[in-house]
Amino acid sequence: MNTAAKAMIAVAAAAVLATPILAHQRAGARLPADCREEIVALCAQNGQRDRAQMRSCLREQAGELSEPCRTALRERMQARGGRERAARRGGIVAPINAPAPQTLSYGSNPLQALDLWVPEGAKSAPLVLFVHGGGWKRGSKDNATGRSLPGHMLEQGYSFASINYRLVPDATVEQQAADVAASLAYLLKKADSLGIDRSRVVLTGHSAGAHLVALVGTDEQYLRAAGLSFADIDGVMPNDGAAYDVPTQMAQAGRFMGRTYEQAFGTDPARQQALSPTLHAAAPNAPDFLLLHVQRADGAAQANALAAELKRGGTRVEIGSFPGTGLRGHAAINRKLGEPDYPATPVMDAWLAKVLG
Repeated sequence: MNTAAKAMIAVAAAAVLATPILAHQRAGARLPADCREEIVALCAQNGQRDRAQMRSCLREQAGELSEPCRTALRERMQARGGRERAARRGGIVAPINAPAPQTLSYGSNPLQALDLWVPEGAKSAPLVLFVHGGGWKRGSKDNATGRSLPGHMLEQGYSFASINYRLVPDATVEQQAADVAASLAYLLKKADSLGIDRSRVVLTGHSAGAHLVALVGTDEQYLRAAGLSFADIDGVMPNDGAAYDVPTQMAQAGRFMGRTYEQAFGTDPARQQALSPTLHAAAPNAPDFLLLHVQRADGAAQANALAAELKRGGTRVEIGSFPGTGLRGHAAINRKLGEPDYPATPVMDAWLAKVLG
């Protein structure tokens, strides 16, 4: 997202979140409740909605908002006469040091699509497949990572895919995990023509995407349904997830995230357990895991518990713990990963080099 787009969204968000305006907005002009809560969760400090602070936060972190929320903000700005600026770039984060990707469809649903970057001239580049976050109900491959990660992967000699998948409530989490496996099967089937080495594969994802890749890496049913197995994956790198043990996470979730978890995982304890990577971590699993997390109490606890169960099952696992707290730290590890001076980048690089050879 360019500077003008960030500034436009920041101004719009600051206006609609200021308390007096929230109190007097016409019903038809209000942002959707999910969007308002999303912005407050991202940018309010200690529950305070300081207008200047919110504007500054949104200018820096507007790319972390879901696409529906950014769209709603742009529409409000358009209504105030900002049509030209709101049209620029459409809120898409353009990667640096990376050419335009190939966009491919791996299924019949419009959301079953992916962007693929392959190093120029590569005939057999290892594959790193990324799954975006967004609470299982939002997000997009177009703003899934920070600007550096695709280009960084290419510089390391890896091909890089960022996928869309069907979203809750129109799809289930089980179908989302199936989409992760289906997108991988699609790429591996076309590996020779795409320049991908099908024998060297890592799955990674952030937040809800971290949960999904951990689930696919511990419960083989999703890979088997796509004609694959754990033998087709060399490693899994979940990035700052916090729902590896779904029942435990739901029991301690607050009101905001509690609704998100219930929408994704329902109220049936058996289903919640079936969708918990930690509870599937007895062997077999994908052979190697790197669990990244910042200093969020639930994220750190969930990563450590998953690591313990993976080790108990004989799976090789490493943990990377990095600075950053709350939702800001959670967003930063996704936005900054791939930047050479970000602490998690060399840890990721060393692990990928070891796992992919």
